[in-house]
Amino acid sequence: MRSVTGKESKFDAFVDKLKKESPIHIAKRMDAPKWLPIVIRIAAVIVAFLVCAIVTVFFEPTAFGTFFTEMFRGTFGTERRVINLFWEAAILLLIALAVTPAFKMKFWNIGAEGQVLMGALMSATCIFYLGGKVSEGGLIVLCLLASVVGSAGWTLIPALFKAKWNTNETLFTLMLNYIATALISLVITVWVKSGSGVVGIMPYGHLPKLGGQDYVLNILIVAFVTVLVWVYLKFSKHGYELSVVGESINTAKYIGISVPKVIIRTMIFSGALCGVAGWLLVNGASYTISTTIAGGRGFTAILISWLAHFDPIIMAITSFLVAFMGRGAAQVSTIANIGGSFEDIATSIFFFIIIASEFFVNYKVKFSFSHSKKKVEGETTENTSEDDSSDAEMMSDTSQTTDSEAQTNEIFDESVPELQTCQSSEDRTCDVSTQNKEVTE
Repeated sequence: MRSVTGKESKFDAFVDKLKKESPIHIAKRMDAPKWLPIVIRIAAVIVAFLVCAIVTVFFEPTAFGTFFTEMFRGTFGTERRVINLFWEAAILLLIALAVTPAFKMKFWNIGAEGQVLMGALMSATCIFYLGGKVSEGGLIVLCLLASVVGSAGWTLIPALFKAKWNTNETLFTLMLNYIATALISLVITVWVKSGSGVVGIMPYGHLPKLGGQDYVLNILIVAFVTVLVWVYLKFSKHGYELSVVGESINTAKYIGISVPKVIIRTMIFSGALCGVAGWLLVNGASYTISTTIAGGRGFTAILISWLAHFDPIIMAITSFLVAFMGRGAAQVSTIANIGGSFEDIATSIFFFIIIASEFFVNYKVKFSFSHSKKKVEGETTENTSEDDSSDAEMMSDTSQTTDSEAQTNEIFDESVPELQTCQSSEDRTCDVSTQNKEVTE
């Protein structure tokens, strides 16, 4: 901060002094090797697991070793648990893929939770009114189309406001989350006359099982969508245009890209992917509808997309780690009897440490005590110079005293020439002159 006159303020001077004298220096990594970010992130994951294990000790002193064994037992203990783990990772990945195109365009879509809810609501509506009246295959396809259209239409609202009137998309999409939740509550109230607020399992529109296992088809669908999004972002013209808009709107306008068109098109695509997620939750997982069917995954997916730097491949790995942490921590909380909230605590610790590690990926910290050494040497030099100046002053005073004495002697010699002559001659001459003076008198 500088004043209007251009002079440096006292605060700026103080900050500059701290920068010069501080032994800790932070610098941007300019030529870091490619393997360094990978090593830092792997180390952060290990540290996150260790911290979570230490936290369990505060609840149960003997739970440190139990944490690691139950983490793996809760995720890989049985075939069913393995499939559940991959399904949880798949649904997180799908929602993260949905918000990624908007994020690359610098459109901060915080409404993934509500968009998934709207897709789930449209799918459940088709099942509620068309179940048993059309074939199962036709009903599943209708549910998919309704989910995609409903969720895409829901995202079209903030997209239009942003494209036409440049509204704040963060607040707009966040507000729509609460409206979507309220709409589901209203629909459930209409459907369930008993007032229980629970729809129950719907007997129609279930996705088929593969190999006698649930969720396998869901996982394959998410894998296909992941490849589709990767190709869309990396090789398609639309993916290039949204990247240009995200880098600079002025540049996009200069090269002839219609920014409003890109915003609307990208948000419709994101909404369609959220609709697929809502369809899978209703038709392939829970087989019902509720206000908590998304389970907060819309907000978790935002962190996953950001941590992966909008790369679908890294996003898949991050989603798997988050799902592993969540399901494993749930198993630990059950075995160690430390409360159901431990799953959220462990997931929060995981995200906190991983996000903090990004600082060390982008910056390097140097510890240098040369400034302190220079400061001490400067003080020593200053003291030495002060001593030298004192000695010089003393020598100056001595020389001044000598000069003063010399001047006094000169004055005295001029005023008493006889005394000087008498002192400089022999004693005999002085005696003769004295006798002559007496005779004359």
